[in-house]
Amino acid sequence: MSVRRIAYESRVFLLTLGAGAPGIAVAIGFLWTSDNRTDLFKWLTTALVVMVWVGLALSLRRRIVFPLQTISNVVAAMRHGDFSIRGRESSSPSDTLGELIIEVNALAQTLHEQRLGAVEATAVLRTVMEEIGVAVFAFDAGGRLKLLNRAAEHLLNMPAERALGLGAEKLGLEEYLDDASPRLVVDAAFPGGMGRWEIRRSVFRQDGKPHRLLVLSDLTRALREEELQAWQRIVRVIGHEINNSMTPIKSISGSLLNILASPNRSGDWEEDLTRGLGIIGSRSDGLARFMSAYARLARMPQPQRRPVEIGALVRHVASLETRCAVSIKTGPDVTIEIDPDQIEQALINIVQNAVDASLETAGTVFMSWTRSPGYIEVRVEDEGPGLSNTSNLFVPFFTTKPGGSGIGLVLSRQIAEAHGGSLRLENRNSSHGCMASLRLPL
Repeated sequence: MSVRRIAYESRVFLLTLGAGAPGIAVAIGFLWTSDNRTDLFKWLTTALVVMVWVGLALSLRRRIVFPLQTISNVVAAMRHGDFSIRGRESSSPSDTLGELIIEVNALAQTLHEQRLGAVEATAVLRTVMEEIGVAVFAFDAGGRLKLLNRAAEHLLNMPAERALGLGAEKLGLEEYLDDASPRLVVDAAFPGGMGRWEIRRSVFRQDGKPHRLLVLSDLTRALREEELQAWQRIVRVIGHEINNSMTPIKSISGSLLNILASPNRSGDWEEDLTRGLGIIGSRSDGLARFMSAYARLARMPQPQRRPVEIGALVRHVASLETRCAVSIKTGPDVTIEIDPDQIEQALINIVQNAVDASLETAGTVFMSWTRSPGYIEVRVEDEGPGLSNTSNLFVPFFTTKPGGSGIGLVLSRQIAEAHGGSLRLENRNSSHGCMASLRLPL
């Protein structure tokens, strides 16, 4: 048989009565053993004492239980999300119960501020999600849609009220949700649009349960804008170079036609004709070289990687330069997977630029390589005049050298990036001249 537990309020009341019971019993005993009092007086006095005893017990019970009920109500309100209720604080600084109420009120205020901050942050997040042009889907562990933004509604051509709760299969997103790769670029068609999409997946937990997040970004417009800009750059560069060649050709050919059509030619007209035709041929050859260089830059193949000892490659490139000696600072023995022909061509271009600069000042060219965590760095340093303007270093066909093609550095950087590396040029800090750093991943 289970024993019913007495309520806390009743226990306080009974303990209070029990605490006063011995004194009351002694007082009543003395009262009834006295002979000089009437029975009526004894009964009235006993009733009064008992009433006072019970009243004091009830008052003490109320003073103990009421503050606890207040604290309980405040805590219950906080549990239900209502942080506006506060307990009455005591004016006495040494009141222990008052200190407890103060701490509970402070806790309610803290939770209120945190809740307000969370609500504001959630509102900002929802606003951002609604305004961004990226489709965001959140699925629960069972593959049912739990959240989507406005861009996702447009992508599905379906309002949120109809889409929520549907499975990924019914929405046509199952193959993208279950793909193992965290990032994917695909050409796909959806009810709300078609094009090239970047698809990202991640996992998060809500209420202790795993959820999957699917994000789809439309790359079509960005790719079209990049393609348009690329075509504009190509047309601008080619048009500029063709105009530079065709303008003198047109001018000289017109002059030569005038000479041939004139009945009174000067005595040296044949020399003028020869010189003019030579200029036309020279400009035609320059235009042909430009187109050949442009085609070379556009048709660079993918790297064919194989193990190469970097020290041997550096020494080989240095030996190809005959205009001045290239000093080599020996580095560690490192073998990396690269396309030796492409990297050799990149280093040749860099060394040629360094030698061209050093010849202006009768300086020296140095080559070295070092190994760092994750990559190998090949450096080419010269003692030339240095770089006066670094903004146009990697602009295709920009050159300051007579007869230069302007694609050497561009091609070298393209080769480095095709290998997952980088190419950087900067002025030397310790001395005059320039330093080129070719970094390749290990």
